[in-house]
Amino acid sequence: MQHEAEGLAVERFRDYLLLLARAQLGDRLRGKLDPSDVVQQTLLDAHRQRGQFRGGTPAEMAGWLRRMLACNLADALRALGRQKRDAARERSLEAALDESSARVEAWLAAEQSSPSEQAQRGEELLRLTEALASLPEAQREALVLHYWQGLTLAETAARLDRTAAAVAGLLQRGLKALRAALSAPE
Repeated sequence: MQHEAEGLAVERFRDYLLLLARAQLGDRLRGKLDPSDVVQQTLLDAHRQRGQFRGGTPAEMAGWLRRMLACNLADALRALGRQKRDAARERSLEAALDESSARVEAWLAAEQSSPSEQAQRGEELLRLTEALASLPEAQREALVLHYWQGLTLAETAARLDRTAAAVAGLLQRGLKALRAALSAPE
């Protein structure tokens, strides 16, 4: 199938979606809801609804999958709370996922506008999320909280129940590992 080209295979987006889901659920909900379950459901939905995807770039695929993830997160949270469907909450989750994704994309490069540059940025985003997923959990969590969610060093340290110096070390080692992974040829 034309869409199953390597660059648009939905499975390539698993790490990206997992990071988004973890960021949205936070610590308080992760004990009740597993982000990987929500991501798995999203990928299953994407396979089932593949014919509805109208894009052609990794960036467009990422946006399509983010919207599905927002709906699945809203469904899972609703099931936890047994609340009625709340379209505003779904839009809020989608906006939060878009905002989180935009922060990650800001790590990569300055604003790029041509279609080829957008496609390249989409590929870099996938490489970044794959590299993040390969880090030790403590480094990954520190990087996501500090750079992706925008927490200060003190807030990140408090969230991870570590000292600021320990978190600074995690950030330094994590960034070094990310740079090495991203500079290595594919």
